[in-house]
Amino acid sequence: MPAATPGPGAGRYAPSPSGDLHLGNLRTAILAWVLARRTGRAFHLRVEDLDRVQEGAAQRQLEDLAALGLDWDGEVVRQSERGADHEAAIGSLTAQGLVYECYCTRREILEAPSAPHARPAPIPAPAATSPPPSARPVASGCGSCDANPRCGCAPR
Repeated sequence: MPAATPGPGAGRYAPSPSGDLHLGNLRTAILAWVLARRTGRAFHLRVEDLDRVQEGAAQRQLEDLAALGLDWDGEVVRQSERGADHEAAIGSLTAQGLVYECYCTRREILEAPSAPHARPAPIPAPAATSPPPSARPVASGCGSCDANPRCGCAPR
């Protein structure tokens, strides 16, 4: 399928180089590529190489995609090389007052990837979207409620 002149927006595929491509990876890549190309959008690759990297896997994945006829626009982006971009984005969000302290415990952060996907009951907004502590109502009780929304010593 010839690549159309890229229109607004873009499709992307972001493989993790933890091993060779498998059928699920390939299906995702093909769907993203076809949808981008059929709608005249660019198609970008971003390698998620921040953890669990198997030596040589990223290169093998790119070679496999190319061998199957999938092409991409621009250079392949590697997450491990984007630290300065991430810092700039955080700086911009901070300047806009959109960055809030996270009150999650280390255990909650570690357990987050295995959390159930179904929501049995309403849950509070994540810390990233919560108002700063100074804007939250203060519960009476232990005195730490203002700094820790998970305290729970009194109803909010």
